[in-house]
Order: sequence, then structure tokens, then C-alpha cells
Amino acid sequence: MIARYTKYGALLALLFLTVAARAQYKPIVFTEYTLPNGLHVILHEDHSAPVVATVLHYKVGSRDEDPRRTGFAHFFEHLMFEATDKIDRASIDKLINGAGGQLNAFTSQDATVYHFVVPSNEVRLALWIEAQRMRKLQVNEIGVETQRGVVKEERKNRYDNAPYGGWMEKQMATVFAGTPYAWTPIGTAQHIDVAAIPEFVQFYTTYYQPNNAILVVSGDFDPAVVRSTIETYFGGYPRAAEPPRPSFTSSKPLIGEQREVIQDPKAQLPALFMSYQGVGMTDPDMFAMDVLTEIMSSGESSRLYRSIVDSQQTAVQVSMFNYAREYAGSLTVVGIAAPGRSLDDVEAAIDAELERLVSGGVTEAEVSKAKAIIESKFVGQRLGVYDKALALADAKRFMGDASHVNTELEKYMAVTKDAVTKLAKRLLSAKNRSVLHYIPAKG
Repeated sequence: MIARYTKYGALLALLFLTVAARAQYKPIVFTEYTLPNGLHVILHEDHSAPVVATVLHYKVGSRDEDPRRTGFAHFFEHLMFEATDKIDRASIDKLINGAGGQLNAFTSQDATVYHFVVPSNEVRLALWIEAQRMRKLQVNEIGVETQRGVVKEERKNRYDNAPYGGWMEKQMATVFAGTPYAWTPIGTAQHIDVAAIPEFVQFYTTYYQPNNAILVVSGDFDPAVVRSTIETYFGGYPRAAEPPRPSFTSSKPLIGEQREVIQDPKAQLPALFMSYQGVGMTDPDMFAMDVLTEIMSSGESSRLYRSIVDSQQTAVQVSMFNYAREYAGSLTVVGIAAPGRSLDDVEAAIDAELERLVSGGVTEAEVSKAKAIIESKFVGQRLGVYDKALALADAKRFMGDASHVNTELEKYMAVTKDAVTKLAKRLLSAKNRSVLHYIPAKG
């Protein structure tokens, strides 16, 4: 009786949060235009707080690299914080932090994205820095050598010296074999080590151009001032030749299992990484995919947790997620074995749940609950000025239409039980997958 009340209360709490979040959410109103040099600009006014976010989305990621020179896109994420013609080395952080703002950047297979969040009266500073970095970056020996060391250290911390650190590189090489997604954005350290300055200059000249970027300004600003500032700072750059794009055909289908056992001296517990080919972010099944992964692994009431962690106590952690890129995705299940249990036990338990999913499908109640979770998350991720700026940039880049931010939730709500079941059967019926077993080993 107590357990039933707890579950019912949790469902009521979820529904309450969803309704409350929906009440705060309004469609994102924006204007957009393109400068003669090709820079696409999106402006969204939000005067609820005196802050402004700028997002500059460059259409270059690791997929655009020469396979013999991986890591260039991520390297430039770091190099762009070096000197420009008018900004001294190591000054960009100081300028933004000194103005009371925040800054960061990230690289994916598809894009390199930079952002600032500053007080409203500092929006011109943020735009000036981005304009400087777009075409005035100093790609020289000092900056390149400094960032070589930074990137190598990052790779050591995130991959080489981390528990299970190489799983994603191995998984991507298998699941995305034959495509430009077959390597991670961090790249191979040796490629960056041997690359010469002219190669970095060529990469910068090719991809860091106004016609290869989307600029979003979101927050408390005067649109006339911002438009004038953008024209002044960015408008003088000429349009460049369109950069080359990799040809992207669908990934080579995985046939059967590709298995590997890795002795890992950094791991404390055995871990399993099981990856299938999933769906990309532009695939119509992407919405059903998110519903599916919520049902399988979102929280302690999810299928995988209830069965494998709670009931069987085979694993201490289990999750499922779809790693979606523009043209492809990988559906991965991760399981960390409980003390005294083997990875064979974990794999058998996960397989049993996947087989139950494929043979029996999902229920209407599960789909409704997953939709409620997705709606609550979605609304929560559209409230801040940075979140909205990022969403607008992504919608324009990957969906070809910034207004997709205002219709995306409807597509989630339209997902049916049959669509989720059909997708699960398509992806998981056969054991066409990469399976990695990480075993703790003495160093």
C-alpha cells in the first residue's frame, strides 16, 4: 500500500511539474536575416533579466577533418581563446569575466560552438570579441604550441587516464565505420603533434568564415543597437568560398557482434558498453527514440533500473542513450556490474530486457509517462537566454528552420506506442552491435 502510494504520488508530482513548466513556457519569438557576406543572424529579445547570451555556431566539426589529421576542430575550440590582432593572449577570459560575464565553447562531430553570457550593457563587447576571432585570430607558433599541450592534457584526463576512457573511440570506430563520424572530436594526439602551422592556418581560413556561421543574440538588448553593431563588426568581412563537405552515406550496417575485452587498471568495477546503430537528429524517428530511452532508463522507475539494479541487483548502474549526430546515431546500453556479479550476468540481464521490449513492445502508460518527463525537461531547457540561443542555432543548422524550436514539442507529444515499439524492433531485433567488456586489472 505504501509503495503504491509512493508511485502514485511521484506521478502526481511529475504531472504537477509538467503543468507548472508548461505555464511558464511561451513560443520563442525571433527575427532573422542574413548579411551580404553570408553570416546568418537570429535575434531573440527577452527582457525578463538584464543579461544577453551570444552563440556563434560554426558549421565545422570533427566530421570535416582529414582522417589523417583528426582533432583539428576541437583544437580550434581552444585556439580561439588565444590572441587576435587587437586582443592580447590570455585576455578574452579576463575581458568577459571582468565584465561580469561567462564564456565557454564545445565541439561535436557536426559543429564548433562558442558562447558568452554577459550583462546587457556588455553585449557590444561580446560581439566585438566574436568578430575579432572570426577573421583576426593569430594562428602562430606561440598559440599553437600552448594549445597543443592543453589538448594533449585534456585527452589524458578524459580518455587515456580515465576509467573506461577509450570506450567511445572504440564504439564510434565500429558503429560509424566508413563514415566521417568514425572518430571522436578529441582526435588522435599524434595528429596534432605533427601538424604544421600552415595546416592550422588553412583549416582556419576554410571554416572560420561568415558564410559558414550562425550568430544568435538572445536576451535583454536594443535590436537597433545590436543590428548596427553586427553590421559594423562583421559586415566588412568578405564572403568566402563555400567550404568542402564530406560525402555522407548511411553507415555500413553492422552484421553480428564485434566484441572486445579490455583489461583496465583504472576501473574499479567491471563495465559493459553495448552499442547498436541508432538514429540521427534529423531522422523522423528521433522523437520516438527519445521516448524509448526514457522508458528504458530514465530514473529508478525505468525498465532497466527496476529489473537489473533494483530487483536482480545484477548491476549498480544501467542506462540507455542515443548519441545522435546530424546524419547518424548510436544507441548504447551501459551496465556496471554489482560486486560479486560478472559482466556475463549483466549482459544476460540486459539482453533479457531488450528481448522483452522487442517481443512485447511498450505500454500506453509508459509512453504517457515518458512524454511527461520529456515535456518537463524540454520546457525547463527553454527558459534561459543561453538555452534559447543554442536551441535557435541548432534548429537553423540541423533542421533548416529556426522556427523548429516552436514545433519540436508537438512532435514529441505525437509519438505513439506503436511507433516506439516499431523502432525498438527495427534497431534491436538482431544482435548487430559492438560489445565492450572493461575488466578491472592491476596497474
